[in-house]
Amino acid sequence: MKRALVTGGAGFLGSHLCDRLIKEGYYVVCMDNLITGNPRNIEHLKNNNNFEFINHDVSKHIDVEGGIEYILHFACPASPIDYLQLPIQTLKVDSLGTLNTLGLAKAKGAKYLQASTSEVYGDPLVHPQPETYWGNVNPIGPRSVYDEAKRFSEALVMAYHRAHRMDTRIVRIFNTYGPRMRGSDGRVVPAFISQALRGEDLTVFGDGSQTRSFCFIDDEIEGIWRLMNSDYHEPVNIGNPSEFNMIELADLVLELTGSKSEIAYKPLPKDDPKVRCPDITLAKKLLKWEPKVKLKEGLKKTIAYFKEVGV
Repeated sequence: MKRALVTGGAGFLGSHLCDRLIKEGYYVVCMDNLITGNPRNIEHLKNNNNFEFINHDVSKHIDVEGGIEYILHFACPASPIDYLQLPIQTLKVDSLGTLNTLGLAKAKGAKYLQASTSEVYGDPLVHPQPETYWGNVNPIGPRSVYDEAKRFSEALVMAYHRAHRMDTRIVRIFNTYGPRMRGSDGRVVPAFISQALRGEDLTVFGDGSQTRSFCFIDDEIEGIWRLMNSDYHEPVNIGNPSEFNMIELADLVLELTGSKSEIAYKPLPKDDPKVRCPDITLAKKLLKWEPKVKLKEGLKKTIAYFKEVGV
């Protein structure tokens, strides 16, 4: 049986990735120190004979017994609240953690996939953002602990690919949402849903004109799976090119939850991107992939999840 190591496997994206890999016939070693991951996300897998959980910080030495065919490095605090509260850990997991997982992949002869982010584009001056755009990032701003860590991790992956001829992939993940997100993680979809279900005002930063593109988790995992099985080594955007501003999103969440909450405006955080939208031309051509789930449909499923687990 093929074996895969998923770091950050108890997180939102990582846990769904574990599910997909098991479905596709992999034995999955899930590694997470649970600093932002949630054991509930992998509770349904604990008695699965093809699943193993290791509580470990990947920024420290990694030793996994047996052969590994694939390493997928998804460990990292990914929400603004998390990486602003955990700046050093965020920098370590995408520097030392990436080095450690790349070293393990080299030793095991494993293929490697690095989870990068649309944040490498910063507050973009090019819109939508193609993979060829080098970005507009403040290297010392509060968000730099995440933005620059991911940019550095991409550089590490490409260095190992070029110097050691390792078989690597890089996925640039745009805003993704769906079941298993934490209501308190600070990202806009779970924040709006949680506030609406509690009857609180929905917090909109700035005037709400800033845009994001929201990809449902099922579509995101499908794109990652196709990239994983491709022969392409440079970064690929995986996200939904349908763009919405924050007022549109807030209104839709209020409609779907039936909440009587109102909108409360707060100052825009420093270096918060005004626009974010992927150019997925490459993914369409290379992977024959594009998202299928409409925002309204995905929000209904996400709202149902939050109602089930409580906010």
